[in-house]
Amino acid sequence: MSNWVINHGLSALVIVVWLGINIFLFVYFYMFYEFNPEFFYTRAILGSALAWARAPAACLNFNCLLILLPVCRNLLSFLRGSCSCCRCSARKQLDKNITFHKLVAYMIALHTAIHIVAHLLNFEWFNNSQQSNEDTLDAVLSRLGNNNSLWVNPIRSDTTTPTYVAFTTVAGLTGVIITLALIIMITSSTDTIRRSYFEVFWFTHHLFVIFFAGLVIHGIGRIVRRQTAASMKVHNFTFCHNRTAEWGKIPECPIPVFEGGEPMTWKWVLAPMILYVFERLIRLYRSQQRVVVTKAVVHPSRVLELQMQKKGFKMEVGQYIFINCPSISQLEWHPFTLTSAPEEDYFSVHIRSAGDWTDGMFEAFGDSRKETWEQIQPSIAVDGPFGTASEDVFRYEVSVLVGAGIGVTPFASILKSIWYKYEKSDAGLLTKKIYFFWICRETQAFEWFADLLRSLEGQMEQLGKHDFLSYKLYLTGWDSTQATHVKVHIDKETDVVTGLKQKTYYGRPNWDKEFQAIAQTHPKTTVGVFLCGPQPLAKALEQCSNKYSEVNPLGVHFHFNKENF
Repeated sequence: MSNWVINHGLSALVIVVWLGINIFLFVYFYMFYEFNPEFFYTRAILGSALAWARAPAACLNFNCLLILLPVCRNLLSFLRGSCSCCRCSARKQLDKNITFHKLVAYMIALHTAIHIVAHLLNFEWFNNSQQSNEDTLDAVLSRLGNNNSLWVNPIRSDTTTPTYVAFTTVAGLTGVIITLALIIMITSSTDTIRRSYFEVFWFTHHLFVIFFAGLVIHGIGRIVRRQTAASMKVHNFTFCHNRTAEWGKIPECPIPVFEGGEPMTWKWVLAPMILYVFERLIRLYRSQQRVVVTKAVVHPSRVLELQMQKKGFKMEVGQYIFINCPSISQLEWHPFTLTSAPEEDYFSVHIRSAGDWTDGMFEAFGDSRKETWEQIQPSIAVDGPFGTASEDVFRYEVSVLVGAGIGVTPFASILKSIWYKYEKSDAGLLTKKIYFFWICRETQAFEWFADLLRSLEGQMEQLGKHDFLSYKLYLTGWDSTQATHVKVHIDKETDVVTGLKQKTYYGRPNWDKEFQAIAQTHPKTTVGVFLCGPQPLAKALEQCSNKYSEVNPLGVHFHFNKENF
C-alpha cells in the first residue's frame, strides 16, 4: 500500500481535486439556475432543464481550460527542469500528461452529452410555449416584445421548429459544429485507429481549432436570459407571476425586462489558448532550423537509424523528438525516442517501418545507392527534445530497464551515456547497478543493439565493473530449426543468436522471480523501474513493483515509470 502511495499518491490527489472541482461547479451552478430569483420566469418556460443545461456548461468551461495544458510539451519540459530538485515520485507525474489529457476529454464528452440533451429539451419547451394560444405564464412570457430588452423566449415565430432553430441560431449552429468535431476527435483517438492509422488520428485531432473557435462564439447569442436587476426592483415576480393579465396596467406589475448572460467561456480558455499558441510558435521556430542527416543505417527487421546534427541541439538521456519530412507529409509530425547519448556529437533515432509515414521514411533514407543518398537527400525538420521519465534513471542507485521490441530505444541512449561516463572515470555517478531486460519476437531484432551491448560488456570488464550491468534478452518467437541450432551450440562461450556472453532466454520473463531476486539483492534500496513497451507489460511490472515493495520505509521500494508520448 505504501508503494502504491509513492507511485500513485500524487496522481490520485490530482484526480480527486479535479473531480471535486467538477462536482462543486456542477452542484453550485445547478443550484444557482434552479433557485436564483432572476431566472424564475425563464424556469417558468424551461423547468429544471435550464439548470441541467447550465451546470455542465460550467464544467465544460473548466475542463476546456485544462485540455490543452497536458499537450504543451515545452511547458512540461520547463516544469520538469524547474522540478529537478524535487523527488522523482513528484516529478514523474508530468509523464502522465497524456492520461490526464484523455480523462479531461472524457469529462468534456460527458458534460457535452448532458448539455446537448438539456438544450434539446429547452428548444422543445421554448417552441411549445411560443405556439401556445393559452394565457398560461409560459405562453405570456413567450409573447413578450420583439426588442432585446423584453423577450425571454429566443424563438420569436410560431411557425418554426426546434430543428430549424438549432441550425439557424449562433448557439445552435456552433453547438452542432462543436459536437461533430468532438465526436470525430474522440472516435479517431482510440488505440486501434491511433496505432494502425496514425495519419487519421493526426489530421482529425487538429479539429480542436474548430472546436475552440466554436466554443468561444457559442454564447454570443445570449439565448439564456434572466430578469434584469432593475426590473426585479419594480416587478416582484412573487406578486406578479399569477397576474399576467395586469402586466403593464398596474404600477406594481410593469412588463418584466430581460437580458442575456454575458459569454463566459472565452475568459476560461483565453489563457490556455494563448499558451498553446506560444507553444506552436516555439515548435515552428525549431522546425525552421536546419537539420543535417549525417548518416543513415538500415538495420534488420526494417529498422532505419538516422544520425543527425542541428545547431544548438542539447539533449538528456531518454528524451524524444518530433520529426517531420515535408517530402512525405507537410503537416505530420511523429515522435521518436533519441537513441544517442548526450556526450555524442550527433543525435540519432531508430525508426521501424510500421505504417505509411514510416514506410516513406524507409524508402527516402533507406536507399543504399550512394548517388541517391548524396544527391537527393530529403530534408527533415526536428522539434524537441522533450523530457520523459527515463531522464531520472541516474537518480536511482539501482535501475531496472525493460524494453519490448523497438521500445528498447530510450535505453540505448542510457547505456551509451553510461559508457561515456565510465570512459571519463565519472565517480559522481549515483547508479551502481543496472538490470536490463529486452523482449523481442524475432532474432534479427537483436542485431542492431547487440554491438552496443557487446562494447559496454567489454568496457565494464576492463574497468573491473563486471557486476554493474546485468542484462537478459528474451526471444518470444522461434521455430524448430532455430531451436535445434541453439541446442547444437549450447556449449559455446558466446550466444549463437547475439554473439554476447549472456545467453538468450526463450519465452517470457518470470517477473515475480526477477523482482524477488532484485529485492533480496538490494535491501533498503529505492529501485527505479523503467518501461518502454505495451500496456499489458506495464500492468505486470507495476503489479510486481507494488507487490515486492516493503511497507517499512527503510526497506526496498520499486518506483515504476513508463514512457508516454
